Amino acid sequence: MPDVPRDTTRRIGLLGGSFNPAHDGHRHISLEALRRLGLDEVWWLVSPQNPLKSDDGMEPLPSRVARARQLSRHPRIRVGAPELLLGTRYTLDTVRGWRELFAAIPIAAFARPGWSYPALAAVAPRAFARHRLAAGQERTLASCEPPAWCFIPSRLDSHSATAIRAVRPRRTTRKGTTISDHNPAKGARQLPDRSKASNAMLALARHSLEEDKAENVVVIDLKGKSAFADYMVIASGRSNRQVVAIGEHLADRLKQAGHGYIPVEGKQTGDWVLVDGGDVVVHIFRPEPRAFYALEKMWALEEEATEPKPVKAKAARPARPRRAKKPA
Repeated sequence: MPDVPRDTTRRIGLLGGSFNPAHDGHRHISLEALRRLGLDEVWWLVSPQNPLKSDDGMEPLPSRVARARQLSRHPRIRVGAPELLLGTRYTLDTVRGWRELFAAIPIAAFARPGWSYPALAAVAPRAFARHRLAAGQERTLASCEPPAWCFIPSRLDSHSATAIRAVRPRRTTRKGTTISDHNPAKGARQLPDRSKASNAMLALARHSLEEDKAENVVVIDLKGKSAFADYMVIASGRSNRQVVAIGEHLADRLKQAGHGYIPVEGKQTGDWVLVDGGDVVVHIFRPEPRAFYALEKMWALEEEATEPKPVKAKAARPARPRRAKKPA
């Protein structure tokens, strides 16, 4: 993670998962961890692809990172996808193997609807039963020498990414087409054509970024690729102050143009500011965090993975020279 020295004394909790999509349950458990465990920060580690789940219905990694960043809404919750850079897929690889995982880092297990108490009878909790902290000692967990773990029976949150995906309508590649979850012929609804509105918002966003001297502006067309926006815009500012100013000015200009309230996230630090215009989402970075999160490269990897490899044309054989006939 950027700006985190190796000798940091911060108490940091790691919450890994697909975040497909991020929801209030993730935020709830993070706030509980900050309070109950006495943590300084919680990091959401968005997995490029959960190896235990199918990739069917999986939103692209940049979409999941962007939504998680929008939803976290807390200065002490940080969102990233370090496994993309580390080349790891499982938590035990990211932190280091399952018994090795218990030996490497203290673990907190939070109650979850339908999974809480039966999970305590699983192999890992039984194998490390004598290392479980007593009730009321949760705040000492981050300072304990591993193996150490605790179970926190906090208020349950019913949000489920699976349930959200089940009811969320899928966006088609064409604007104004009919969307129905089950039967297109019955109960279908016609979505308004918002192509002109999103294109106008994109033009205004680009103009605003140009006015404020934003650098390295990149526009990614999300239509047909993601359901959360039509366009993603990525830009850079040279300093924290400029990054925040670019974001604030953009939100003001969009509001003045009649686009209503525009949420702006990340102004506390100024490393990464997100301006959520709905159909157009704008990310403004300082150069170092932009290079670290590499949203453009994530989308490039997605496209490389889906595009067929070009077929190499066989080189034509050179024609053989004809032999001159001998005169009779």
